[in-house]
Amino acid sequence: MDCQRAETYVLHQLQHLSPTLYYHGLHHTLDVVAQAESLADAEGFTDAQERILLRTAAFFHDTGFLTTYQGHEEAGCALARQVLPDMGYTPEQIVSICQLIMATQMPQNPGTSHLAQILCDADLDYLGRPDFLPISNTLLQELQARGKMQDLRAWQELQVKFLNEHCYWTRTALQRREAGKQAHLAAARAVLNT
Repeated sequence: MDCQRAETYVLHQLQHLSPTLYYHGLHHTLDVVAQAESLADAEGFTDAQERILLRTAAFFHDTGFLTTYQGHEEAGCALARQVLPDMGYTPEQIVSICQLIMATQMPQNPGTSHLAQILCDADLDYLGRPDFLPISNTLLQELQARGKMQDLRAWQELQVKFLNEHCYWTRTALQRREAGKQAHLAAARAVLNT
């Protein structure tokens, strides 16, 4: 697996994302890659091949936004199936990468796959971080740019519902982010009740 070539390819492609992907831009992909690496370290993942599969999936997980907004996970998998064979990935490895990508589809469903749980937690790591508000505001901007969110009250209601229903899957993410996420949920509820 030539993961360096795969990553370079994705980084080049993501330069062509719509400028109105205020949340799902290159910065989000790089954050997910960094968080996936950090979680894998903390969760004790040492298998080199599994680490490459996780990292590749993190790079590809939002590439579908290059062609579509709805169903971007499937589009990202289609791109992975198209380009990864030429980069030394076997059909079995590509299936694994696509399973990881599809686990991030909302609502997240990593099942019992520890790698998928890590990628899902990396994808929504920001929910429990101090930079939650500025990051969530970029998602609001992105949805508004697509006519999917007109009203700030509806946005607050969506935030409360999402934070309330979301769960972290790995022990590490629970330790690192759950308390912060609960604080953000309480703050969002307070805004709704004013």
